[in-house]
Amino acid sequence: MLIRKVAVLGAGVMGAQIAAHCANAGLQVILFDLPAPAGPPDTVVEKAIAGLAKLDPAPLASRALAAAITPANYASDLARLGECELVIEAIAEKMAWKLDLYAKVAPHLAPGAVFASNTSGLSIARLAEGLPAALRPRFCGVHFFNPPRYMALVELIPAPDTDPALLDALEGWLTTRLGKRIVRARDTPNFIANRIGVFSVLAVMHHTTRLGLAFDEVDAITGPRIGRPKSATYRTADLVGLDTLAHVVGTMQDGLPDDPWHGHFALPGWLDTLIANGALGQKTQAGIYRKEGRQILVFEPAQLDYRAAAGEVAVEVAEILALRDPAEKLAGLAACAHPQAQLLWSSFRDVFHYCAYHLEHIADNARDVDSAMRWGFGWAQGPFETWQAAGWAEVAAAIREDIAAGRAMSDAPLPDWVFERDGVHAAGGSWSPAAAALQPRPALPVYGRQLQAERLVGEAPPERGETLWECGERGDGVRLWRLPALDAGIGVLSFKSKMHTVGGAVLEGVLEAVARAQRDLDGLVLWQPAPFSVGANLQQVGEACSAGEFARLEQTVARFQQAALALRHAQVPVVAAVEGMALAGGCEFLMHCAHRVLALESYVGLVEAGVGLIPAGGGSKQFALQAHRLAQRAAGGDVFPFIQRSFETIAKATVAKSAHEAVQLGFAAPGDDIVLHAQEVLYVALRRARALAEAGWHPPLPERAVVVAGRNGIATCELMLVNMAEGGFISAHDYKVAKAAATALCGGEVDTNARVSEQWILDVERALFVELLQTEATQQRIAHMLRTGKPLRN
Repeated sequence: MLIRKVAVLGAGVMGAQIAAHCANAGLQVILFDLPAPAGPPDTVVEKAIAGLAKLDPAPLASRALAAAITPANYASDLARLGECELVIEAIAEKMAWKLDLYAKVAPHLAPGAVFASNTSGLSIARLAEGLPAALRPRFCGVHFFNPPRYMALVELIPAPDTDPALLDALEGWLTTRLGKRIVRARDTPNFIANRIGVFSVLAVMHHTTRLGLAFDEVDAITGPRIGRPKSATYRTADLVGLDTLAHVVGTMQDGLPDDPWHGHFALPGWLDTLIANGALGQKTQAGIYRKEGRQILVFEPAQLDYRAAAGEVAVEVAEILALRDPAEKLAGLAACAHPQAQLLWSSFRDVFHYCAYHLEHIADNARDVDSAMRWGFGWAQGPFETWQAAGWAEVAAAIREDIAAGRAMSDAPLPDWVFERDGVHAAGGSWSPAAAALQPRPALPVYGRQLQAERLVGEAPPERGETLWECGERGDGVRLWRLPALDAGIGVLSFKSKMHTVGGAVLEGVLEAVARAQRDLDGLVLWQPAPFSVGANLQQVGEACSAGEFARLEQTVARFQQAALALRHAQVPVVAAVEGMALAGGCEFLMHCAHRVLALESYVGLVEAGVGLIPAGGGSKQFALQAHRLAQRAAGGDVFPFIQRSFETIAKATVAKSAHEAVQLGFAAPGDDIVLHAQEVLYVALRRARALAEAGWHPPLPERAVVVAGRNGIATCELMLVNMAEGGFISAHDYKVAKAAATALCGGEVDTNARVSEQWILDVERALFVELLQTEATQQRIAHMLRTGKPLRN
C-alpha cells in the first residue's frame, strides 16, 4: 500500500492529532475543517496546527514536523482530496453530520483512495450507506485512540462491502508506517475496547455506590495495584472528558437495547450534575477532581461539593493485592469482607461475565479482546488473561455462584463453552466461540517483522533464539545470541541486568561479545526490550563511594570507556536497536555504535548532571568530535558554536522526547533509522547490520587531531553559568558540575583550537568524573536518587 499524502477531515482534538502522527511518520498531510466565519478561511485549521505545539504530551515528535501539515477548508479546497491516497474522517460523532460530509467529499476522492472513518462507535455499515456504491469497497472504520501518537491501538472495522484485500494491506500499513497495533473489530456499538472499557467504568461506579466508597478511595485500588494506569477509574473519566464518557454510554444505551446489562447503561445522577455545571474533567480544570493550588480535591456526591483527596488503601486489602499468585489474590479479594476488596472482586467478576457473554458477537476471538484492553486502555493484562491466570475453572464456578445468588450485575448465564475449557489462550491460538476453535495469530507478512512480539498469558512465548555465549548471574551480565532462521551471521547482544543497567559484569560482557563477534560473525546488534539502558549501575557506584574506593571507580570508568570504544572500533558493524529510555551510559553506548535504529518513542539523554556527575563513557568526547567535524565544514572553522548546544544539553540533563529530537540534539545521526513500531526495531536493526556488512563496512580510524575549544570555550561557558548563579537559577554545586561538563567538551585546559586525540578527551572526562564523585554534594545526590528516584538540588 503506497500512501504518500493523507487528508484528515476535521481539525478538532482527534483530527489534529491524527494529522500530527501522520506527520511523525513522514507523510504529507492536508487537514480540513469548516472555513472561518470571518478573516482568512483557513484560520480554524491554522489555530489547530499551532495548538499542537502547546499540548502535553506532545502530539508532534518534533515541532518542525508541523510544516508537513497543510491547512484547508471544505468551501474551497475539496479538489485537493484527489491528491491523497488515504482520507480519514474525524469530525464529531453525529451520524447526520458525517453523512452530509460524505456526500460532499465523495466526488473529489481519487479513484483508488482509501476512505476511513475514525468514529469511536457509530455503525460502519450505516455510514457506508451514505457513499456511492463504487467507493464502498474502499471504505472502513479506522478507530484511533486518544492521544493517537502514544496509544497503540487502532480498531479496524469493515463495512459490509469492504474489500478484504484492502483491509489486509491497510493493517500492514498502519502497523509499520504509523506504528499501530491492530485489532479487527465487529461492527457493533463502541466496537471492542470502548465497549469493554466503558462497561468496566460503569461496573466500578455501580459498586462504588453500592458499597459506599469514595472516588479517591476507589482510584487508590483500581490503578497500578491491579495492573491499570495511574489514572485508575475516576481520574480516567476526567482525562477522557465526562461529556465524552456520557456520549459513549449513550451510544451503548441507544444501540444495545437487548443487552442483558442495559439497565446499567446510565450515568449516576451526580455525574449528570457535574456535566450540567460544565465540570467536564481535565479540559475544564474541574470534574470528578479539581486542583486548587497544589491541593487535589475530589467531588463528594453526598454534599455536591469538593473535599481534599486522600485515597487510602485498607491494610488487609493492600496485603491481598501484594500477593504474587493471581489465584490467591483474586480468591483473597472474593473472601475478604472489606468494601474495597468486594469492589475489586465484584468489578472483576462482572467484567469477566460481560466479556464471556458477548465475546462471540464483538470479536473474532479472546485475543482481540485482551489486546484491545492492553493497547487501548493500558491494562497490564486483558480480562480473559486475568481470569485465566487466576484459575479458569475456579473463577468460572465463583461467577456462576454469584449469578445464581443474584450478586452479579446481570442474571444472564455464562456461555456453555466457559465450562468446557480450561482457558482461552494456548500455544495453538485463542478461543473463538463463533468458530468453536482456537484461532492462531494473524499470518500477515507484516507480523514477520515483530521478532519478539509480546504474548498474552497462556500463549506460546516468543522465540528465544540460539545462545552463542553468556556471562553473569541471572540478574547481571549479558547474552550473545542469534536468530538463525533470519540471519545466522548477525549476533544480538542483550543485557540481563535490571533496567539494563551497566555494571562490571555488563562491561566485561560487552568486551567479550565484541571480540567473539569479530571472530565468528558478520555484524552485531545491541538490543534489549525497553528500556534500552538507564545507564551505569548507580547502586554499585554509591556503594563504592561510601567505601572510599575511588581508585576502583576510576578503573571502572576506564573500562566503560574501553567498552564504548570497542563498539565504535569493532571490525564488524555494531548497530544499536533502541526503544524506550537510553540514558547516561546507555546513551553513550548507542552514540558509539556504527548505526542506530530507534523506535519513535525513544527517550535518549546524558542525564549525569542530575546526580552531580558528567558523562565519562565517551559522551563528551563524541560531542567534541561532532563539533570538530562540523567546524571543518563551516566558514572560519570555529569549534565553539557547535559546542554550545551540547554544553546546554549536558548541563541541563536534557532528554530527547522522541527519536527525531535525539537526532536534533546530536545523540543520533541524520542517517539513522527511525521506526514507528517498537516491535520492528530488532528486525530492522538486523537487516541494517547485514546491509552494512555486505557494503564492506569498516570502523573509523581513531582521531588524533581533534580541534577543541579549549580555555576560551570553557570561559565562554562559565559566563553563562555566572549569570545563572547570580540569578539564583543554579546552586554552587550545579556550577561546579556544569563547569566540569564544559571542560570535558572543550578538551580540557588547553589552548583554543589545540589539536588533541580522542584518548586525551577521554582522560579529561574520566578525571573530572572521579573528582566530582569525591565531593560530598555529588555523593548526597547519588544517595538521594537511589532512595527516592528523584534528583536532589543541593
